[in-house]
Amino acid sequence: MKLSFLRSHAVHMPKLGALCITLLLPAWTGASQIDRIRATQEIVIAHRDTSIPFSYLDSNGQPVGYAMDLCAKVVSALERELKIPSIKVRYLPVTSATRIGAIADGLAAMECGSTTNTAERRTKVDYTIAHFISASRLLVRTDTGINTLEDLQGKTVVSTKGSTNIKTLERVGKERVLRLQVLEAQDHAEGFAMVRDKKASAFAMDDVLLYGLRANSGQPESFKVIGKSMSIEPYAIVLPKGDAAFKSWWMRRCAASS
Repeated sequence: MKLSFLRSHAVHMPKLGALCITLLLPAWTGASQIDRIRATQEIVIAHRDTSIPFSYLDSNGQPVGYAMDLCAKVVSALERELKIPSIKVRYLPVTSATRIGAIADGLAAMECGSTTNTAERRTKVDYTIAHFISASRLLVRTDTGINTLEDLQGKTVVSTKGSTNIKTLERVGKERVLRLQVLEAQDHAEGFAMVRDKKASAFAMDDVLLYGLRANSGQPESFKVIGKSMSIEPYAIVLPKGDAAFKSWWMRRCAASS
């Protein structure tokens, strides 16, 4: 996949080698997450299927992407620190609706995708520092004549279930009295397909993800991203709460590498 659009629309995407990710992982039966990894020599990473270019499946069905690369760097650092030749990585597919619960319930050590750090979510999980800043906007078909949010007056708009965009869309719609009919898609691919198939007039989502879906649609000229930013979306890797020992370990490592 060509990612030239990412360079054009990126607000902040640091180089992997320069990124210092602050980890806060949960206790595991009274011990630190680092003890769990040392004992089992494995780690579970939650990932997304269609969050291009951060976490998605390649042609072989393997999870890849920018966020997945960041998590791979974490695994390599753990191997060196714990003197484990190879930590086994198990992957857990999640959706926008299930990702927070998967981490909060201890099903994975981290979620590597396109998840916004919000105050509400921080009551259940922790985050690394932000690795990308996106903004909520709208994708429409180019043949509709829709160019602004106001052009969607009384129309059907879809967003992904469990995403921050749902609440943003409902808030903005009420503020501007747009009488929007808001539908929920199960994932980003379904939301995009609803616009493609004329089942919705627009798909509200983070702009970088919209550009990724458009670029990989096979007919990018048929779609466009419109409207001013409706919200700011700081992406970070999602982590379980409460592992002070692992946080301390990672902070020391960050200080040593700075």
